[in-house]
Amino acid sequence: MKNSIKYFGFLLLGATALTSCSDKFLEEKQNYDATGQDVYNYYVGAKGRINDLYGWCLPNVADMDWQYPSVGRGDEAGKSTEEYTGFSKFVDGTDNPMQSLTTTNQVLDYFGGANMDNVQQAVYGAIRNINNAIEGINASTLTQEQKDELLGQAYFFRAWTYYKLVKWYGGVPIVDKVLEPNSSAFTQRSSAKKCFEFIINDLEIAAEKLAPFTTNGGWESSENYGRVTSGTALALKGRVLTLWCSPLFNRAKDPERFKEAYEEMSADLHIIDACGYGLYGEENPGTNASTFAEMFANVNKNPEAVFVTLYNTLVDFSGYADNVKHNRWERDIRPGNTGGGGYTASQMMVDLFPMSDGKAPASYTAYSKLPSSSITYEQQYPFMNRDPRFYRTFAFPGVRWAYKTGGYGDATAMDPHNPSFNKGVDYVLWNYNWFYNGDILDENNTSYRGADNLSKAGGMMVRKKSDDADVNAAVYDYRPDGQGAKNGGYAVPFCSAAPLMELRYAEVLLNLAEIACYAGHINESYAILKRIRQRAGYTGDCGLTVSSDEATCISAILYERQIEFAYEGKRFDDMRRYMLFDGGAELPQGAPDSWKPTGWGGNTCNWLGFKPFNNQRRESFMYQVNWENTDEYSITSARQDYDKDPLLEYLNDNEITRPAGVDLRKDLTQQLEDLKKFYKNYLVYTQRPGDPRNPDYSPKYINFLPKYYFLGFQQGVSAHNQGLLQTIGWEDYNNGGALGTFDPLAE
Repeated sequence: MKNSIKYFGFLLLGATALTSCSDKFLEEKQNYDATGQDVYNYYVGAKGRINDLYGWCLPNVADMDWQYPSVGRGDEAGKSTEEYTGFSKFVDGTDNPMQSLTTTNQVLDYFGGANMDNVQQAVYGAIRNINNAIEGINASTLTQEQKDELLGQAYFFRAWTYYKLVKWYGGVPIVDKVLEPNSSAFTQRSSAKKCFEFIINDLEIAAEKLAPFTTNGGWESSENYGRVTSGTALALKGRVLTLWCSPLFNRAKDPERFKEAYEEMSADLHIIDACGYGLYGEENPGTNASTFAEMFANVNKNPEAVFVTLYNTLVDFSGYADNVKHNRWERDIRPGNTGGGGYTASQMMVDLFPMSDGKAPASYTAYSKLPSSSITYEQQYPFMNRDPRFYRTFAFPGVRWAYKTGGYGDATAMDPHNPSFNKGVDYVLWNYNWFYNGDILDENNTSYRGADNLSKAGGMMVRKKSDDADVNAAVYDYRPDGQGAKNGGYAVPFCSAAPLMELRYAEVLLNLAEIACYAGHINESYAILKRIRQRAGYTGDCGLTVSSDEATCISAILYERQIEFAYEGKRFDDMRRYMLFDGGAELPQGAPDSWKPTGWGGNTCNWLGFKPFNNQRRESFMYQVNWENTDEYSITSARQDYDKDPLLEYLNDNEITRPAGVDLRKDLTQQLEDLKKFYKNYLVYTQRPGDPRNPDYSPKYINFLPKYYFLGFQQGVSAHNQGLLQTIGWEDYNNGGALGTFDPLAE
C-alpha cells in the first residue's frame, strides 16, 4: 500500500507550491508559495500568475531538454543532423544503444525531468501549475474580459507543454485539472490522436479568447510585446497539424488529414496576419541577405517573431537580480579571440547549401529528385557563388564579423595576444592553423596553433543569428574584461538582448506549403517557396523548378527548411517526422505492421529520393598554412609563441598584404575572387575527422535505431509511475523487463 502512492498523481504533490515571478504584484505577499484562490480575484495578482507561466514555459538559449526545445546549439538534436559533427546519443546506436532498463546510457528523458520528486524539474509540475492558473482564474471574481485575456495565454502554454511531450512519446497522460495527490489520481497514457485533439482544442480556445486583444495588429500596448497572441496559438496549431499529417503519425498517408489541415491552416493564416505577423523586410532583401540577418537581432516589434522569448542587456552588479536576462547565443558563437566559444559547422552542412542559382551543388546528392546546379562547387573554396543566406549562416577565414565594444574596451583587454581590429569595429575572422613542427596533420596530431590566438579553430564557424555590428545597431554590451554583466555567475563578453524566435512567420508559410502540396495545391506550395527566397534576395524563378510530382515538391520544401532554419533547432524534428534516418522500413521489436509507412511506398526516403542519414558520416575541415609557398618560414621552436603567426610574418617580410575582410555590405564578386586567390597561394584545405572513429581509426557511422522515433521511459520514470505503460520497442521496468505494449499510433 505504501508503494501505491508512487503513481502518476504523486509526482504532482509538490506542484501545489507556486513559483515566484519577476513582476511585483500584491506586494503584501512576501512570496507566492502560499497563494490561494484569493490571488486570482485581483487582476494584478492573476496576471502575475500568468507572467509566472512565461517564466516556466518560454524557450531559452540552452541545450535541449524536457523544458526547452533545441535552438541550434550542438546539443543532442544538433549532433543528430547534418549541422554538427560528433555523435549524439540518438545516432550512436551501434556501440551505445540507449536503454530503458539501466542507469548507464539511459534513454534520454523528455518526460519527467532530471528529478521526478522536484516539481520544478518535472514536466507535469509545469502542467499542474498551468492547470492551477486556469482553474483559479475561471473561479475568480474577475470580469469575463479579464479572464479571457489571461486564460488565452494559459491555454496556449498548456498546449505548448503537451506538444513538446507528444512529439517525443506519441501519447502521454492528459491531465487537464489539478489532481489530488493520491493513487486515485493516476492517469494512463492517451493515444496520439487524443493528445493531438487535446492540444489543438487548447490552441483554438487560446486563439478565440485572445482574439479581441490581438487581432488588430497585435497587443495594443507595446508593454505586451512578446506575449502570445491568437496568431501565436494558430501558428503553433499549424506546426502541430503538420506533425500529425507527417509520416511519423500518418503511416497510411490518409488524404483526409491533409484536406482538413489545409482548410484550417489556410483560414488561420488570415488571423495570423491580422495579429501583425509577416515576413520581416519582405519588400527589401537588402545587400547579401542583410535583411535576413537583421531580423534575428531586431528588438522592436518584429513581424517575423510569432513566438518569441525576449532578452535584455541589464547589468546586475550583484550578480543575482532576476530581471537580468541575457541571450547567450552571441557569446557562444563568437570566436575565441573575442571571448566567445565558437561553434564549428560540419563539412556536410557547408556542402549542402545551394549555389547562387538556388540549386544544390551537383556533388550533394541527398535529394535525388531535385535539380542540381550547373555552377561548379569547389569544396576548398566553399564561399564562392553560394545562396545569399550562406554568408549569414557561416563565417570563414577572411570575412568581416564586426562588433562594438560599448565603451568597455576591446578583446586585448581580456588577452593581450588578441588583436584589436579597431576595438572590434573592423574585426576579421582569421582562423587558419599551423603546426609546431610543420608536419602534415594526421589522425594523432593535435599540436597546432591558430591565427589570431584561435586554438584549433575549424574551417567554418556558425554565424547564424549573430548580432553583426555591420547589420544592426548592436543590441549587446561587449565586456571583454568580464566586468559588470553576469549570467549565471559567469562573465559575459557579449551580453545580448537579441530575441529568440522559436516560431517564425517563415515557418508558418512553409508548414502551409507542405500541407498544400499534399492537399493538391502544388502551385501554392511553390509560390510560398518563391516568396521565402525572394526575401533572401533571389529574383526571377528563384532557382525553383516547378514539378507536379508530390514527392519532388516535398523534397524542395524540406530542403528549403534546411537552409532557411539552419542552426535554429528545427532540422532534427523534420528528420524524425519524415523518418529520414532509415525511411521507417525497419520496425522496432514488437511493433505491429500498421507502423509500416505504407502510404509512402513503404519507405519515406525512397519516396522522397533522399539518401538515408544512417550509415553516413559528417567530417570537419580546416585551413592550414601552405608551406610550399612559405617553406623558409616553417615553424621552429622560435616560432611557437602566439605573437608569431608564421604566415603573417612571412607576408609582412615580403611586403604582401593580407586581404581586407570580405565586407558583406558590398558586392561580393571581386572580394571573393581576391580571397580565393589568397587561399590558393597561402592556405591549404584539409579535411579533419568529424564524427568519432574506432580505436584503430576506422570510421564509425551514424545509426539511429528504429525505436528512437518514439521514445520510451527511463527506469526512474517508470519506477515513479508504476502503472504507466511503456512504449513499444522499449523494456518495461514495471513488467519485469518485458517489451512495452503502448502503441502511440493506435486509435
